[in-house]
Amino acid sequence: MVDEANKPEATISTPQETPIAAARPMKYCQNCGAQIDEKAIICPKCGVQAAPLGGPKEPKSRTTAIILALFLGGLGIHKLYLGVGKWWLYLLFCWTFIPAIYALVELIQYAMMSDEAFHAKYG
Repeated sequence: MVDEANKPEATISTPQETPIAAARPMKYCQNCGAQIDEKAIICPKCGVQAAPLGGPKEPKSRTTAIILALFLGGLGIHKLYLGVGKWWLYLLFCWTFIPAIYALVELIQYAMMSDEAFHAKYG
C-alpha cells in the first residue's frame, strides 16, 4: 500500500508572466482613442468596430485607370486595378479583340467622369 502522507504531490508550474502588451503591435481606437490590439475588431472600452486591418484604402487614381485601359485594357488589367469583378473575362476572350474595344469605351467613360464621380464609384 502507498502511504497517503508520503505520496508526492503533483505540482503545477505556471509560466512566468511576460508583458503581452509590449510584444503585440497596438493601434488607437478611432472613437474613444484607447490603445487596443492591432488585430482587435471591436474596441473593448467603447464597443465600436475598429478600422479594418491595413488601415484605410488609398483612393484609386483615375489617370492610372485610363493608362491601364489604353495599353492593357484588352487583358482587363484596368478592371483588376479598380477591383471590379469580371476582369478574368477580358483575359479569357482577349484573342477576339472584343475586350479591347470595350476597354476603349471604358477609357472614354473614365476620361469623361469627374473626379468625384470616379472616386464615388471606384473608391
